[in-house]
Amino acid sequence: MRQLGENPAQIHIVGSPALDHLRRRPLLDRAALEEALGAPLSRRNVLLTFHPVTLDERAGVDELDSLLDALDALPADTTLWCSRPNADTGGHAIAARLDVWSAARPGRVRMFASLGQLRYLSLMANADAVVGNSSSGLYEAPSLGVPTIDIGDRQRGRLAATSVIRTAATREAIGAALARALALGRQTGVVNPYGDGDSARRIVDVLRDLPPPATMLRKKFHAYEVSHG
Repeated sequence: MRQLGENPAQIHIVGSPALDHLRRRPLLDRAALEEALGAPLSRRNVLLTFHPVTLDERAGVDELDSLLDALDALPADTTLWCSRPNADTGGHAIAARLDVWSAARPGRVRMFASLGQLRYLSLMANADAVVGNSSSGLYEAPSLGVPTIDIGDRQRGRLAATSVIRTAATREAIGAALARALALGRQTGVVNPYGDGDSARRIVDVLRDLPPPATMLRKKFHAYEVSHG
């Protein structure tokens, strides 16, 4: 906004309102979550969400293959919880790969067409790590203190918390990132760059303190100064 000439005094950083639901909506505890999932959690649990990479000519299938190879190397006491990809171009190829992979690993891989928001976030809160290329790994996972392995370029350029481990989409790089995330474990005090779940209150406070509308409509261009020091 500043680069577009907006008055800096009228720019307020309030965080994303979409995270406010993490404060308002209680998540399922472990017992209720296991009942909702229809399966028990394991000693170690990894949540996998991988969507098509629309700018890649193969929609990210090669990246997914590298990821699945790396996941197969995890200890046997790890359960991999997976939801199907979104409807972007290339989604059918990603889903087909995941279906074949999960069917060959009954008991170790739990595949869901959709977990829904409550089950998904509750599972995330109980996971040892989130892996894939979904925005939820950058958006919600840090607020829950869960480490994220973000693969490839799908989320490139987006802000990320210190709990997010970005990695190239190779089997070796993903394997190293998984080991690092699992050793790191769930954390407290992670600062989420997208907010702390109290955005709605801040927005209301800003709106209450706005000057008269006529004053707001009289715009003046404010040059954006870039420091070269």
